[in-house]
Amino acid sequence: MLTNDEILARVRETEAIRHGHFALTSGRHSDTYIQCARVLESPDVTAALAQEAVRRLDVEVDIVASPAVGGMLFGFAVALALHKRFVFTERVDGAMQLRRSFEIPRGARVLVVEDVVTTGGSVAEVVALVEAAGAEVVGVVALIDRKTERKFTAPFYPLLSLPTESWAPEECGLCAAGEELDSPGSRRL
Repeated sequence: MLTNDEILARVRETEAIRHGHFALTSGRHSDTYIQCARVLESPDVTAALAQEAVRRLDVEVDIVASPAVGGMLFGFAVALALHKRFVFTERVDGAMQLRRSFEIPRGARVLVVEDVVTTGGSVAEVVALVEAAGAEVVGVVALIDRKTERKFTAPFYPLLSLPTESWAPEECGLCAAGEELDSPGSRRL
């Protein structure tokens, strides 16, 4: 069992929390970016975090689904901990899709897994694909919840809440001050 303080310590040890001027995957701007890829560089840490996520769940799961690219590593680790099948979605012409012959059977109970949730836009797109397939989203797991708005209504199981401010680009004081903008997210991949 990992406490929230132990999870936060692992995130800090990897220097995953960055400060500057960032364009988030959601399109919003922030002075804080959480680069979960740094946390997930360690297979041992990733496996321990996935085990903790599974320990905190109270739902039955048939399949784990994650948005590419950010959610893939943690999603796979959670699927492995659950001993369940794993699929991921990808953007094609800007829209999330199931590719690579992945299918989600009608009636399947699907757990959506993401690395960081700011608005939950990518999660909402995966939820829409799952529901369009006739399956049920039984929950959403995230390594980090930035504690902002949420575009999905499924039960949410974040491992760690790290409230961080974000702004619409037109409201960003860092833009107004001429600060250089960094866009480290994966949406444009």
